[in-house]
Amino acid sequence: MTRRLLAEFARTSPAPPDAGARRRLDRLTDREHEVLLLVAHGLSNAEISARLHIGEATTKTHVKRILAKLDLRDRIQAVVFAFDNALVHPRG
Repeated sequence: MTRRLLAEFARTSPAPPDAGARRRLDRLTDREHEVLLLVAHGLSNAEISARLHIGEATTKTHVKRILAKLDLRDRIQAVVFAFDNALVHPRG
């Protein structure tokens, strides 16, 4: 079911961020934006830390601040937000 959902999502072209989403995204620092993209690509905190050459505690802090600034509950919502606002695109 998940595979079919993602395949269908990949066929659609998400709209660019609306004004509300754009304002929320503008709250992020450049580093937080970078971390959000890596989260959206499915990387773990450890993988993000290694990729960015930062400590895992720092990555966790970035993720926590991203969730707060975007008013999101968890990483899953962050991934959905990134896809919904065309920050990342599904492969397929």
